[in-house]
Amino acid sequence: MSGISVQLAHRLGAFSLDLGFEAPGVGVTALFGPSGSGKTSVLRAVAGLERCHDARVVVNGEVWQQPGLFVPVHRRRLGYVFQEASLFPHLSVADNLTFGWRRLPQAERLLQPARAAELLGLEALLQRRPNRLSGGERQRVAIARALLNSPRLLLLDEPLSALDQQAKRSILGYLQRLQDELAIPMLFVSHDPGEVAQLADYLVLLKGGGVTAAGSAADLMTRLDLSLARGADAESVLDGFVSSHDDTFDLTWIGMSGGRIALPREAIPVGRHARVHVKARDVSLTLRAHHDSSITNVLPARVVEAQDISASQTMLRLTLDDGQILLALLTRRSALALGLAPRMRVFAQIKGVALG
Repeated sequence: MSGISVQLAHRLGAFSLDLGFEAPGVGVTALFGPSGSGKTSVLRAVAGLERCHDARVVVNGEVWQQPGLFVPVHRRRLGYVFQEASLFPHLSVADNLTFGWRRLPQAERLLQPARAAELLGLEALLQRRPNRLSGGERQRVAIARALLNSPRLLLLDEPLSALDQQAKRSILGYLQRLQDELAIPMLFVSHDPGEVAQLADYLVLLKGGGVTAAGSAADLMTRLDLSLARGADAESVLDGFVSSHDDTFDLTWIGMSGGRIALPREAIPVGRHARVHVKARDVSLTLRAHHDSSITNVLPARVVEAQDISASQTMLRLTLDDGQILLALLTRRSALALGLAPRMRVFAQIKGVALG
């Protein structure tokens, strides 16, 4: 049976976990919430590092814990990447990668060290010691080492929190590549909405040791009753595919059944799946399609709901023709002047997009 099922009831000093969620057995599930919400505690319980007195953990049909049964950590077939890489300082990158891999029976080795190094871009670093690596490089080694445990589940505990923006973008790109090529399910802990938007397929929102909402990331990130859709950095994630490249204007076109979006050319093959990130503040609305505008990306949409998020701003939830959801952040003055209301037909002018 495919899927990840977690039920936990546990007290850690003054803090209590009391939660349950079901998540897909494929893709990336993000555990998202503020500091102290229980994200790391959930991850440690799933790994078996925290032995909850009342718990049930099932990963793709394998029961790791339930009343009367506790599978120890070393038998759970998981990879764990911490906030700090925790590499062996006296070993080279190559020896760090193979330290645990050599102890696996050959029949259980799903990945070879050379392939792991290739997937994480480590080929030129194999002879270095950890003290000669940047923070981002050390985390890439830690991820590759975790993959070489041939995990059925990869657990990542805020692995990007100590990195600069360039290193974060780099590692997020590698994690997306791992999903495309290896399809190992991941539980990814984060308190950064940008990381969640770029990587997550499914989202579990935590607060005070409990689950406040769980569902597809695209849906929860655009629900106006949740905090992710009410901030200045709120964004939507649209799924599409690379439909063509424009050599004349150096553009890449992303196709969706509800239209298409252009962005500066990316070296991605035609036909490849693509995730497009659109900031709500980069979307303006008109009541008619304009052909005398500098804005290239215009998608027909319909208003689902609107909600004032401050004295001056209104957030609108729109549905595109293919059912995908787009957020638009307008001034209250503009929303009132246009007379925007549920079910109204509009045209979303998208001023900026990013490929995730």
